[in-house]
Amino acid sequence: MICSKTFLGQKLKIMYENAQYNEKVLMIHVFGIKYADIIKENGYTANDIIQASGLKTTYVTELNKGMNISKYAIIKQEKDIF
Repeated sequence: MICSKTFLGQKLKIMYENAQYNEKVLMIHVFGIKYADIIKENGYTANDIIQASGLKTTYVTELNKGMNISKYAIIKQEKDIF
């Protein structure tokens, strides 16, 4: 599936902004799990997506964690924020 960095960045920003205060970083991990394959297939990096989202660059590490976890985890329950 072809998705632009801008599209993925917007998705991430929406998930982050709609998350409860204590789950904002968790949503970055969830995004990484859900979109890891698409990010990799398009040759993007976590840094590319974080920059496109407008979030702090310190969140690159958190997105990478989610992408790495994606090899072992699936999303159990999806909410409307996806």
